[in-house]
Amino acid sequence: MWNDARTTNLIANTLAVLAVVAMLAACVVWIGHRPYFTLAAIELEPAPDTDLHYVSAESVRAVIAHRFDGNFFTVNLDEAREVFESVPWVRRASIRRIWPGTLRVQIEEEQPLALWNENQMINTWGEAFTANTGELDDDTELPQFSGPEGTEGLVVQRYAELARWFAPLDLHVRELDLSPRYAWKATLSNGLVLDLGRDPGADAPDPHGVPGALPFAARIQRFVQAWPAVVSRLEGRGVTQADLRYPNGFALALAPLPEGQPKSKSSSTSSKKR
Repeated sequence: MWNDARTTNLIANTLAVLAVVAMLAACVVWIGHRPYFTLAAIELEPAPDTDLHYVSAESVRAVIAHRFDGNFFTVNLDEAREVFESVPWVRRASIRRIWPGTLRVQIEEEQPLALWNENQMINTWGEAFTANTGELDDDTELPQFSGPEGTEGLVVQRYAELARWFAPLDLHVRELDLSPRYAWKATLSNGLVLDLGRDPGADAPDPHGVPGALPFAARIQRFVQAWPAVVSRLEGRGVTQADLRYPNGFALALAPLPEGQPKSKSSSTSSKKR
């Protein structure tokens, strides 16, 4: 075979081409690691139609310091994205290279909806996140949500339903609690505590809920529709708690009467409304 001139020339030419390619690759790698291509700037910009309210250059710099490797060519954009998404208040980050030495980072900021359990918040997408609540604006008042891990989306869904039902009464939800047994308790802006009972559709494999159980929305609807008539009969007396777990009505716990005021017929300490 080695006496075949064509085969010998083909092998020689192939080796020569491979040598040239290897040299070019080595040159590219060498040039790519030169200080000329060191990242000179990182630009932050908000996602379209949004502003950066909580994320600042200082907060980003404090997190990414000593966690960023590579230059303009060698930086791993996926790894860099994960670093930026570890910055408090950053929900999503997308990165692109801008010649000759800039990374432009587009930030989608967290939008806080409520406080969650002891030290987290829930955003408007129903996701839990951790950030410093002290950075909220002084006039920001967030409701308090609590529940088992993994139920954030369900709590946000039920909160939206409650907000819709109580809006005509000029009331809003101040606290919403979901127990490990999927029982709900809500505190309204007027201090009224609602015992809503178990959610028949929250933990049941049947999407229609537990047979015979009153749907969550039906309990709320019944209470909201009756509330104006109930208030008119209380003669200004406050209600501290409402138990909506009854199949045919709800029970009320009335606030104590001021000292010396006689108790009227409509001012019993608890009542049942059908």
